[in-house]
Amino acid sequence: MLTLTSPVETAAHRWPVGAKLAAVALGTALIFPLQDWRLVVGALLALALVYLALGLRFAAHGARMLSGLWPFFAILALWHLWQAELARAVLLAARMAFAVGLANLVTMTTRLDDMLALVERGLAPLRFVGANPRAVALAMALVIRFTPVLLDKMSQLMQAWRARSPRRVGAKIVLPLALVALDDADHVAEALRARGGL
Repeated sequence: MLTLTSPVETAAHRWPVGAKLAAVALGTALIFPLQDWRLVVGALLALALVYLALGLRFAAHGARMLSGLWPFFAILALWHLWQAELARAVLLAARMAFAVGLANLVTMTTRLDDMLALVERGLAPLRFVGANPRAVALAMALVIRFTPVLLDKMSQLMQAWRARSPRRVGAKIVLPLALVALDDADHVAEALRARGGL
């Protein structure tokens, strides 16, 4: 199963999953009330030092995984520059980078099955109201697994559109993408049934 776990092994891979998820929850809860951009940037630099402490290859891999944030930073910067609020732009961008970077650190150093086992244990009390914790954990695994796959297929559909039409890619690829997603879901359901389901 495809995961976001880093191929570069670090000491953080051996940290307890529950402690890492608690650190994400606590870190994001503490960073968002801060209004001084210097404190938030300081926290972001401390997080960057944690990445570097785990190794240069690991830090480079983490930076590549976070590179998709730059369009959001660009939009924030342009909007707040237009509003003449540069400090606000830095504050919001640093908050977002810290929260996503912290979550990324956890996903890079935690195997997906370990994380889902923790979720399944945490949802165990729901058995008393008829819910199936294993089904919820499996649904989470499938979302994590197929989000990058669907993004890749959307990119392929957009490239195919551009190769055949000079017009801008519009909402016309939504239906083919939905059909691809339904087809993938059907194949996964068949595979699960063939292996005994839940």
